[in-house]
Amino acid sequence: MTMTAEAVSQAAAALLAARRDNRPLDALPAAAQPADKADAYAIQTEVARRIGPVTAWKVGASAPDAEPSSAPIHAETLFFDSETLPAGMFRVIGIEAEIVYRLKSDLPARDEPWTRDEVLAAIGSIHPAFEICDTRFASYGSQGPFASLADQANHGALIVGAATADWRAIDPVNQPLTLDIDGERRIEVIGGNKAGDPIRLLAWLANTGARPFGGLHAGDSVTTGSCTGTLFIQPGSRAVADFPGLGRIALTVA
Repeated sequence: MTMTAEAVSQAAAALLAARRDNRPLDALPAAAQPADKADAYAIQTEVARRIGPVTAWKVGASAPDAEPSSAPIHAETLFFDSETLPAGMFRVIGIEAEIVYRLKSDLPARDEPWTRDEVLAAIGSIHPAFEICDTRFASYGSQGPFASLADQANHGALIVGAATADWRAIDPVNQPLTLDIDGERRIEVIGGNKAGDPIRLLAWLANTGARPFGGLHAGDSVTTGSCTGTLFIQPGSRAVADFPGLGRIALTVA
């Protein structure tokens, strides 16, 4: 059964209060627990609308043929060329090296699906990035997948590095990547993103995930899933991700 508007509102209010008051939730209210993806997205969308304009997105999938999932991101947790963030922003600091696409033109919601070529034509640049994973719950990973999806898919912050305009020269599926934490090599991988082709994710987002917000817009940044998995780091740690040919990004959370 689809959640009632009252239950969606109750869940959204609880998540927003946890953000505002820095009081993590043990769980969502019993009457407002999402039972499926539709419930989770209803809560996620209501939270996003109450926060304000959407300026970025996260999208990912567990396998190249798996259905993607997504979450909207707002200006308050979107950073460009920032090498330092305050640890006090987060309850936990789960860092992931990712690839971001920025759009140069709109992909508005429409009846006819956007084609791959149309999505490619809307891309303006590609960027190395970090996403910080966080939670509004008392313990990271303590809730089921639908509650986590409702909670902005565990988003904490998105840090976008310098642009590479010649994005067509980059093959994300075969892109080398290293990730160092405090000078120690933690990850060295080719590709690394379980979702495979990120353009498939962008097309799904334009056609499905972003539809409640009118689609995608010029200037939107879209991060296309972890290439490294999630590494939990301590305050004061410095992370450096190097994508040869694409760029390098460094971040200290202190």
